[in-house]
Amino acid sequence: MFYTFIRVVARVIVFLINGHSIYLNKEKLPKGNYILVGPHRTWFDMIYFALAAAPKPFSFMAKEELFKNPVLRFILKHANAFPVDRAHPGPSAIKTPVRWLRQRDISLIMFPSGTRHSQEMKGGVTLIAKLAGVPIVPAVYQGPLTFKQLFSRKAVTIAFGEPITVDRKTKMTDEYQTSLLDQMEQQFQQLDQQIDPNFKYIDVSGKKENNSSQK
Repeated sequence: MFYTFIRVVARVIVFLINGHSIYLNKEKLPKGNYILVGPHRTWFDMIYFALAAAPKPFSFMAKEELFKNPVLRFILKHANAFPVDRAHPGPSAIKTPVRWLRQRDISLIMFPSGTRHSQEMKGGVTLIAKLAGVPIVPAVYQGPLTFKQLFSRKAVTIAFGEPITVDRKTKMTDEYQTSLLDQMEQQFQQLDQQIDPNFKYIDVSGKKENNSSQK
């Protein structure tokens, strides 16, 4: 109930601030649970992913430091977040989302690159998908990259790709994991092309321009 309430509040705030959201390929979203993945381009792209894929509820990882504040901890827990030590992630970083994906009607939002400014694709998402037996759905965000830019009311577009099935019988070798990550990266690029063939991601923290998708 709290998650639904927060999502309604977020939708109202997003509409008042920007009011120009476009969601593409929503029919590709699976009926059951899945892991929604995308390049992490701004701190609020997770909010747009969750709104775009509604009414499906989502869980997400949050750095454990945020849970030290009792008020914020209450909000995060009731919004389906769970703490992760990003410097030294323990078994719970895998076990918690796997258990939730298996036992609850809830999907997961993850960013394979880990942070907005990382260039390295990480394989945790593939392991979680394999253990939970759920597909991976690539998605991309195009739009304003700072909160201030949202007020320009420039369109925000979320596009969903084809679900990627992780074979539970196939051993998670480096080669297999790399092939899955390559599939994700290829779909990120294809989705960026679908939205805007001229799109270039600019990391506003350092004004660095990358290719069409952030790895």
